[in-house]
Amino acid sequence: MPIRIPDHLPAAKTLQSEGVMVMDSSRAARQDIRPLQIGLLNLMPNKERTETQFARLIGATPLQVDLTLVRVSDHKSKNTSEEYLKSFYSTWEEVREKKFDGFIVTGAPVANMPFEEVKYWSEMLEIMDWTQTNVHHTMFICWGAQAALHHFHGAKRYRMPKKAFGVFRHQLVGPQTPWLHGFSDSPMIPVSRYNDIDRTSLGENLEVLIDNDDIGVCMLEDKARPALYMLNHLEYDNRSLADEYERDVKAGLDTAPPVNLFPNGDTTVEPENRWRSHAHLLFQNWINEIYQTTPYELEKIGLG
Repeated sequence: MPIRIPDHLPAAKTLQSEGVMVMDSSRAARQDIRPLQIGLLNLMPNKERTETQFARLIGATPLQVDLTLVRVSDHKSKNTSEEYLKSFYSTWEEVREKKFDGFIVTGAPVANMPFEEVKYWSEMLEIMDWTQTNVHHTMFICWGAQAALHHFHGAKRYRMPKKAFGVFRHQLVGPQTPWLHGFSDSPMIPVSRYNDIDRTSLGENLEVLIDNDDIGVCMLEDKARPALYMLNHLEYDNRSLADEYERDVKAGLDTAPPVNLFPNGDTTVEPENRWRSHAHLLFQNWINEIYQTTPYELEKIGLG
């Protein structure tokens, strides 16, 4: 089944070229089916690239999904035109009365700032609390995960001696869980972050599912509320880390090449994507579990 995204969204051409079925609004309206409602709060500067990465994974499901792109209201983007945002995105104020089967909160380029100093932090607090009543299951990514762990659990983060940057082998450490069906025991996962979570501050309601002894926790499940916290980036395409490295080099920063990304460490060779299958598995498992457990009547979400 296809994914429905906003009409004329540029990501549609990329997805169609990759064989992902895309449906426009008029065709979706003729489908006698209750599609899953998935929201994506996109906090990244390059909105188009990020929305394509997530739509690619969500659109691979055999279920019909309506994807709603959401942005914070209290923030003016420097990298995406207001016209683009008005054409394809809803502000959170515009969707706050809606309910969603699934909701994704992305990372944001504010890793070095205290949470309370982020310009849109007050709105983020409202959004995170809103997910507890209006969303069946939420996936928080990278900075979004750090923010939610801080807000819901008082988890403490700290700055690592150096940036964790590259593709690292991780271990599955949690119990058998539907979120990781089909995963290999030691998946390779892209990482790009300066901060880690203090394990001693996690609390008993958090279960670590994927871990790395050297660079820290990768993914946790919240046993007290319907949420996953993914601190790294399975959604990345093969160029994401490479482009970040090239930007740093052009900016004169002393950034080492991403670990385990370029074949034989040669930065002139196109990187290989060695995590794609696990990215698809995670999102297929997530959407399938949502489909199995969400109320058929959307308005019943959050009613217990």
